[in-house]
Amino acid sequence: MPSRNLDYPVFDADNHMYETKEAFTRHLPPDYEGLIKYVEVEGRTKIAVRNVISDYIPNPTFEVVAAPGAQEEYYKQGNKEGKSRREILGRPIRSIPAFREPAARIELMDEMGLDGALMWPTLASLLEERLSDDPVATHVVVHSLNQWMHEEWTFNYQNRIFATPVINLGIADEAMRELDWVLERDARVILVRPAPVPGLHGRRSFALPEFDPFWAKVAEAGILTGMHASDSGYQRWINEWEGVRTGEMLPFKGRSAFAQVMTHFSRPVVDSVTSLIAHGLCTRFPTLRFAPVENGSGWVRPLLDALEQTHFMSPKDFDEDPVEVFKRNIFVHPFHEEDPVGLCRLIGSDRVLFGSDFPHPEGLADPISFVDELKALPDEDVRKVMGGNLAGLLRLAA
Repeated sequence: MPSRNLDYPVFDADNHMYETKEAFTRHLPPDYEGLIKYVEVEGRTKIAVRNVISDYIPNPTFEVVAAPGAQEEYYKQGNKEGKSRREILGRPIRSIPAFREPAARIELMDEMGLDGALMWPTLASLLEERLSDDPVATHVVVHSLNQWMHEEWTFNYQNRIFATPVINLGIADEAMRELDWVLERDARVILVRPAPVPGLHGRRSFALPEFDPFWAKVAEAGILTGMHASDSGYQRWINEWEGVRTGEMLPFKGRSAFAQVMTHFSRPVVDSVTSLIAHGLCTRFPTLRFAPVENGSGWVRPLLDALEQTHFMSPKDFDEDPVEVFKRNIFVHPFHEEDPVGLCRLIGSDRVLFGSDFPHPEGLADPISFVDELKALPDEDVRKVMGGNLAGLLRLAA
């Protein structure tokens, strides 16, 4: 049962599914058979992309996972005792049906007091970076994943669970076809990786004018664009600073002090949001709505300060006040251990989204307990953060 009962609808912006082994392979065309494999390495199952084994997620089958909220105290209280990662995570649990399919998840959401949730994939966040030199294969695998996601979860399950199909913009025409495909199946949110887009001629921002035909479709459809934390390719800069020749992003293994500090600065989402504003996309399409999810909110104030100062020094380089553009187009999901009240006062309560990261260990075991962090807000603002804002973005009656 939830730790409290709220008398208004609660919509969680950050819930996760655990993909099955068929998620990437069930719909792969014959020409791409073997592009994604599960292989046994010293008694453990690993995922391989183009025959390169990845350790990005230690157990890509998700048969055994960390308990929801296992790191909740760690993120709120710190680690003064210097516990190891294994000690912090505690005993793992076996995955339950609610982590894998929507009917059981609805039952669990009822028990937790959640009326609706965005449902992000977990393992999918490794795909795009590991196929970055092959845009065609990337689009093929992304479409295969989206087909599986629609079959298993749908994109709108009972107006309560909203799975987030992935859109890769490496080849703009393919991105528009994928967007049409998910819109035909009632998708209410899409997932665009917060990173420069790897294409046939190198990497570039998805906010540049060459992608305007895609964003015109997004604006016309009125669909929310989520930018969930992912492998955005920034590990290469950490490797350069540390003198490491190769090495993939390993978010669930111990990292050096340097890597932890660099990650704290949230460069992928800062750079992505800066591009949305400074490259003019949000001005060309002022109705677009972007939700950086599971990126925290510590980056917001420094970015707003930088936008304000740059506009003050170079006003002719902007068509609009960039701070006002941020407050119009960007919706922020703060971590539970941060200061959501301060964020509301900074950008407005109508631009802040509650998210629990359930059932990941970094999140909340009891999602609805997030409301405890909002006690200093007026009741009307609490209702917005806990569900009203997201319901509006999904075009639902809150």
